[in-house]
Amino acid sequence: MTELMRIDEPGQARALVPQWSAFLEMGFRPLYLAGCFWAAVAVALWLFAPSLLRGQLAGVIWHAHEMLWGFIATIAVGFLLTAGNNWTGMNLLKGRALGALGLLWVLARVGYLVPGAASFWLAAACELLFFAWAAAALGRAIYGALNQRNYGVPLLVLALGVADALFLLAAWQGDYVLLMQRFNAGLLCMAVVALLVARRVIPFFAMRAVPGLTIPMHTRSGHWQLGASGLAIAFGLLGWMSAMATFLAAAGVIALVQVLAWKPWAVRRVPLLWILYVGYAALGMGLLVAAAHASGWLLRAAWPVHVIGVAGFSVLIIGMVTRTALGHLGRPLRAGSLIVWCYVLVIAAAALRLLALLPTSWAMIALHASAGAWVLAFGLYGWRFFPMMIRPGLDQKATSVLKAVKISTPSRTSR
Repeated sequence: MTELMRIDEPGQARALVPQWSAFLEMGFRPLYLAGCFWAAVAVALWLFAPSLLRGQLAGVIWHAHEMLWGFIATIAVGFLLTAGNNWTGMNLLKGRALGALGLLWVLARVGYLVPGAASFWLAAACELLFFAWAAAALGRAIYGALNQRNYGVPLLVLALGVADALFLLAAWQGDYVLLMQRFNAGLLCMAVVALLVARRVIPFFAMRAVPGLTIPMHTRSGHWQLGASGLAIAFGLLGWMSAMATFLAAAGVIALVQVLAWKPWAVRRVPLLWILYVGYAALGMGLLVAAAHASGWLLRAAWPVHVIGVAGFSVLIIGMVTRTALGHLGRPLRAGSLIVWCYVLVIAAAALRLLALLPTSWAMIALHASAGAWVLAFGLYGWRFFPMMIRPGLDQKATSVLKAVKISTPSRTSR
């Protein structure tokens, strides 16, 4: 019988082999893994092995810095570098350039742990170059593509770097009051990034996942929210606390109204969505708590920091790094039991951390339980996603198989 078709397929094992080219293909792969790994390690060091924190940054200052810039801002950069591909059709950083960006991040983390001024300044230089390089890559793509809707994104990443530089300078000078002011500026810069990203992607994700669900984008209220957040940062740097509180409260109220407008009841059965709703609502509550602190109604600065940072950012992050990773890796958009456990553990860690702020006899028990849940959650994330991040995505494997297929059709004389 004449052979009509011959198909030679590469083996499945070959397609599943880890590849550097896959790992460094897009920003979310190395930076999601690095940020989540560091989230677990940094909290474990801070609470369970503080004697190892011998760098120039003091213990609590190191903890605050690494949580905001070493973990949260790193995840944000990874997301934005990946989202920029969708916005502009360009892969902003990949291969050796992305690897070099990751190396800067690693050198910064190690440098802050090593004693001595030289290691501190080396770490600071690497970290600031990390943010400047990411902002430049975003700017080159966004401005080059005339993507006007996202013109402010590179400036926000640059603002994160500037706030970081100011924080590090205050830490070097030993000015605690100035340091807290600049930390709050960085925290609010990160809040603006989170508000901008979340209010765009959450409705999009929800309408794709829930048949028949329609959510208005509320673009005008988004502009008001971003404007209020920006003014809150400016007034905070100027020391005008009453004005800062007013605009923080405005941004927080808009966030909570926004969550209700997104029809949360419709996504109650979709873990990949409700986790984002919970994080966004907590971020809105955190802005209201920050407004209360700026007004003098709440004396402990730890409350707004942890409501925004742990209950807001971290819950949003665990939702984003699972949902967007699955999507970009070509995996089914379903949260298995392990992913749901990650969500439950992060929410529990946030609740226990806030409980530990109360002046009770079991505050330390709550603190250690919070740290345990936190480390386990991000450890499980790494265990689940690391094997996928270092291999080609399912859609890429399918493409590579098709390219490798050899098809031979018979000639006319063989018919």
